[in-house]
Amino acid sequence: MRVATWNVNSVKQRVPRLLPWLDDRQPDVVCLQELKLTDDAFADLLGAELESRGYQWAVSGEVQWNGVALLSRAGLDDPVVGITGAPGFPHPEARAVSAVCDGIRVYSLYVPNGREPDSDHYRYKLEWLAALRDMVADRPGDSLVCGDMNIAPADADVFDPAAYVGHTHVTKPERDALAQLHALGLRDLLRERWPDERVFTYWDYRAGMFHKDLGMRIDLILGSEPVSERVRAAWVDRHARKGKGPSDHAPVIVDLDAAPDGDIGPLVPPPSSRQAKTSGVKLPQSR
Repeated sequence: MRVATWNVNSVKQRVPRLLPWLDDRQPDVVCLQELKLTDDAFADLLGAELESRGYQWAVSGEVQWNGVALLSRAGLDDPVVGITGAPGFPHPEARAVSAVCDGIRVYSLYVPNGREPDSDHYRYKLEWLAALRDMVADRPGDSLVCGDMNIAPADADVFDPAAYVGHTHVTKPERDALAQLHALGLRDLLRERWPDERVFTYWDYRAGMFHKDLGMRIDLILGSEPVSERVRAAWVDRHARKGKGPSDHAPVIVDLDAAPDGDIGPLVPPPSSRQAKTSGVKLPQSR
């Protein structure tokens, strides 16, 4: 079974890339984030196309912001929208949907950004993650927690730790919240497969960050131990970040039981240039 997660940063804008990608990569389960449209609009836009490809779907959308979906042609049982007990900002947002696909509870998540350390949105992010942890803990069994986590798990997951000092995504409370998911027995499937590799999933549109390979790894697939033992390949589809009209994120793909393309990770294709010098590089928003 091939499982993928992808923050498409507006599914309406990404349709010309999403549908060919589904045909090319043939994922069995797909977690999408940042849809930026309602449930009905999602069905109107993609329903016929997904049905023709054999996908069922569960979606939690809202106008203009957020929104997540779970596509599956491996079953879609017991769908659940939202996170039990999660806070809102100020109202609940469309950030989570899950269902059982071929015996595995799969979560598609769009974790709050946090905006600035110690801001109200940052505290909301930590409370949301605590509610997620409790929900996953209350649902034992095989699971895959997938999505844009908006947290780089370690310094190795950003192009230059010094560039992120004073920013979200790398602070200790955020990483501690992610560690609480690991404490439930969830394993970082891409990092376990490629423990020492430079691998990112997000590159800012600005300042040529993608072409310089100045990114961060914030899109994750976490798996329970029985699922992690089935992993045969784990990789980032960097090709989907290239070309005309891409999302600023690339899909993360995990193959269970069989690897149709071989163990080809961690990045397909790899960056075309050598690692850029990062000393003194600032984030675009800091310029």
